[in-house]
Amino acid sequence: MKKPIKITLSVLLAIILLLVVAILAVPVFVDPNQFKPEISAAVKDSTGRDLTIDGDIKLSLFPWLGITTGALTLSNAQGFENKPFVTVVTSDISVQLLPLLLEKKIAINQIVLKELVLNLARNNQGLSNWDDFTKAPDQATPPSTSVNQSPQASTSEALALFAVGKISVSDAQVSWEDAQADAAWLIKDLNLDTEQFSFDTPVNVALSLQAANVKSGFSAAIKFKTALTVNDKFDNFSLSSTELQSTVSGENIPAKSLTSTLTIADAALESDKQAVKLTGLKLAIGEALLSADIVGTGIKDAPDFAGNMSIAPFNLAKLLQELAISLPAMQDAKALNLLSWQSNLHATTDVIELQNLAMTLDDTHAQGQISVNTASQSAIGFDLALDTLALDRYLPPVNNSKKQTLASPGAALAAGAAALPVETLRKLNADGQVTLGKLTVRGVDLQGVKLKLTAKDGKVATQQSVNTFYQGAYSGNLNVDARNKKPVIVLNEHLTKVQLEPWLKGLFKKPITGQLTASAQLQAQGSNADELKSTLNGHVDVSLKDAVIKGVNLQKIIDNGKALIKGTGLPTDSKDDQTLFTQITGTAAINNGLVRNDDLVATAAKLHVDGKGSANIVNETLDYQVNARLPAQKAGQAPSPPLVIAITGPFDNLNYAIDATALLTDKARIEKVLDKNKDKINKLMNKLDKKLGPGTGDLLKGLFH
Repeated sequence: MKKPIKITLSVLLAIILLLVVAILAVPVFVDPNQFKPEISAAVKDSTGRDLTIDGDIKLSLFPWLGITTGALTLSNAQGFENKPFVTVVTSDISVQLLPLLLEKKIAINQIVLKELVLNLARNNQGLSNWDDFTKAPDQATPPSTSVNQSPQASTSEALALFAVGKISVSDAQVSWEDAQADAAWLIKDLNLDTEQFSFDTPVNVALSLQAANVKSGFSAAIKFKTALTVNDKFDNFSLSSTELQSTVSGENIPAKSLTSTLTIADAALESDKQAVKLTGLKLAIGEALLSADIVGTGIKDAPDFAGNMSIAPFNLAKLLQELAISLPAMQDAKALNLLSWQSNLHATTDVIELQNLAMTLDDTHAQGQISVNTASQSAIGFDLALDTLALDRYLPPVNNSKKQTLASPGAALAAGAAALPVETLRKLNADGQVTLGKLTVRGVDLQGVKLKLTAKDGKVATQQSVNTFYQGAYSGNLNVDARNKKPVIVLNEHLTKVQLEPWLKGLFKKPITGQLTASAQLQAQGSNADELKSTLNGHVDVSLKDAVIKGVNLQKIIDNGKALIKGTGLPTDSKDDQTLFTQITGTAAINNGLVRNDDLVATAAKLHVDGKGSANIVNETLDYQVNARLPAQKAGQAPSPPLVIAITGPFDNLNYAIDATALLTDKARIEKVLDKNKDKINKLMNKLDKKLGPGTGDLLKGLFH
């Protein structure tokens, strides 16, 4: 029994040895270069293009069937630029021989392409120079499949007989010219290396390239590596240890260059289940690091993504500086030094939501949610709660030489809305609210701040309130209608028991104090400050209790005049001069930028003041008259004659004119006093100059001559 087996094995061994000798002899006795014309002719017949083979063709048959060529050139499609469609300096392709002979399995050992140049193009008619390759050939009969075997199963079995070893593409170049879109791209220094490929087994892939937009000057340097796993049905893909490094450059790129690194621990795509999963995603730009884990379902029919994302604490100001993004000067040089973010993410084709948001900016902590409804003209929804915001930190440094302005919360919102382009207001689509536990402005803490915003179809509305506004309270609402050529702004505001001194801080050298209660109903139309001023209409009510006007003592001014007339000594001056009023009330009507008040009344223990006049906010001028008098000191006694003060001129250079003729009742006595008290008169005039402004003394001197 052993002898037949031994003879059989010897015969088989001899046959295999003869086959190996025959295979090794083929390259020796057969020159493949003699078939160049036949190869080129076959390519011409099947594609209509010319194939040029430069250099020698070399064959190898064992242990793999291989072919190595010199330079190859394939001509371009008809109607396109007269340059090659593809050129290759060197190519080397080999197939393992034994699997092909014994298992009928195509096992590509390696594919090596050196200095590949591929020129892709599309003409003005939208035709590309590879369309002729993608046209399906005419078939008399469709390919048959077994009754019990689906086309997908047949394809899977065919792929199971196919394996690819190493792929190496080095120093390749790909150009893309799109005449229809007037675009041109160039990819160069393209290098691709893969390990041996087999289904359901991780394969290391490495890719590097440089891409450039020829017309814009934009460029990108990219390095990519991963471990790729694919199943035999090509419907499940996974990537592990993925890393993508990129450096983009161009005129529109911050700092002209931006480097980022994206890493993903694991990524899986199950197309049969319409599911995708990203785990351990990290995107780094400078010191900023974004992390996320995302799961997606129904990615074909009804995409739904959910996960969490976070931004580790980093120095925002430093990153912006590195990106050459200039920041405005701020009062705090350490502002924007800390930013962090954490939230849950939910996204569908209709909405993107950031839920359970927790953000930190310097000393401010915010919580809430933000959403964008893409199905409804990108409607933005938000509900944010901030614990504290020191707004002073982010405002420009205080410029004492620059004129400061006074604005209520509603007026500030109106000014901001007016500064926006009308098209922006029309496109704004938002609904939400922001609350702040404490807001610090100009060194004053405002507590319980709340803002609601709704905007749609060119109509913007806000409701704002402050529980503690300069020790009082504030509420108001703003409506902006931007549907017309020029937006219409309507503002209603209410101030209750607001302390005036801290609010007016920095506006006057001598502050005005008191408890202000006021309301305003205003309307204007325009797209800039001048138009809003000239169209401003409305009504204002003001009540100021326990008011103190520091630096001016109206009662002393009247007493000085009376003392001068009587010939008695003038009271001594004091740096603490002030006028105290129990209450100041008044209303104003505004018509096209002209503010008219006719009912100002100010009461004090020993002084009564009333006034009327107008202020033109268009040209910023004032025309106002104040009447001040002392009340009767005894019952039945008539009050003293009034001291009339006319205040006129531009807001930043007001003129004060005093008419004291009502105080002068005895001309002969006055003339006697003038001769006797010239020095006292001059002293009084100098005091008035200091109190009410230069020129006041000269005016009064004119009354006595």
